[in-house]
Amino acid sequence: MKEIMAIIRPKQVGKTKDVLEKLGFPGISAVSVLGRGKQKGIASEISCELPAELTHKSGGMKYVPKRLVSLVVPDADVDLVVKSIIKVNCTGQVGDGRVFVCPVDNAIRVRTNEEGDSAIK
Repeated sequence: MKEIMAIIRPKQVGKTKDVLEKLGFPGISAVSVLGRGKQKGIASEISCELPAELTHKSGGMKYVPKRLVSLVVPDADVDLVVKSIIKVNCTGQVGDGRVFVCPVDNAIRVRTNEEGDSAIK
């Protein structure tokens, strides 16, 4: 099993959720996060007034609002899921995000005590 974590633009969460659901992976976690990549913030990503604590004196941004989408999938499905997340989120512009793939030792469904792949299906 692998955990796939994708940091994406907030406006792409719906499309990402839809494509994952069509692939048979409806169970995801998504949280609002703040961060930045090498670009050090893109003010045009934001469609509202920025609080002072998020901006640099130079006019750039300290942090950019993003979404962290996470799901655990069987090893056999990792490539399909990663490629699908990239396809739906790639605009070719700075700030498209990152995808991380991490090993998962075990998963346990609390209600039934199922373990491993059967706990995530």
